[in-house]
Amino acid sequence: MMFTLDAPARANGPALWIIWNGNLILHIDGRLPEARPDSPLTLERHVASLGDRDCRTAELVGDAPRGAEWRTLRHALLDAPRPLQQALSRAWQLIHFERSHRFCSHCASPLVPHAHDSGKGCPSCGAVHYPRISPAMMVTVTRGREILLARAPHFAEGMYSALAGFVEPGETLEQCVHRETFEEVGVRIGNLAYAGSQQWPFPHSLMLAFTAEYLSGDIVPQEGEIADARWFSIDALPTLPPPASIAAWLIRHTIDRINAR
Repeated sequence: MMFTLDAPARANGPALWIIWNGNLILHIDGRLPEARPDSPLTLERHVASLGDRDCRTAELVGDAPRGAEWRTLRHALLDAPRPLQQALSRAWQLIHFERSHRFCSHCASPLVPHAHDSGKGCPSCGAVHYPRISPAMMVTVTRGREILLARAPHFAEGMYSALAGFVEPGETLEQCVHRETFEEVGVRIGNLAYAGSQQWPFPHSLMLAFTAEYLSGDIVPQEGEIADARWFSIDALPTLPPPASIAAWLIRHTIDRINAR
């Protein structure tokens, strides 16, 4: 199964449906529906192709179909393979865009969908609107065979993760990594290297993962943002984020690089 955006929608081929009721996703017999539900739907859109199947999304209107089960987006992401994670994330962002961009924010005229991309245009004033994507950095900092991990106040008990933060206007990704690392834990870093990325729809983040090496500074957790931060031996790690998150992948990627030296 491969997530593909440029494949054309098929009129009558096999499909996978991501149906929303608020922020909950419809499942029937523990799975996403493979046929269009009989219940009335609105905001219907093509999401992507998943292998040989179209993936479509829509919002439920009225009563749910018989046998309906509802899962949160976060729950659905946790046990989904990466292509389906991408489809779920995109479906949520498209539905959120449809809900929040019915009318132009400049002149209040009804917006018209673009035929060639995810955006909408205003036929009255010419304004163009696109789904919001917020770039955010994530970084693991290493010192020999140690890795610097931190926990935010809202984390599950005992869980630690990589450092993370949103990019500010006018800022490069590299500048953001250096700034956020120093702000959150008081540490200076070097040998910054890009590692990977993941779309993360909480609410509309694009996570950009980096690795870095410790240069100087003592750990000073940022008040209100970081509950605790410390160096961990890679052989004695704390509880880590769920495997579906890029944070878990980045930490494992960093450990593999250390062990390969």
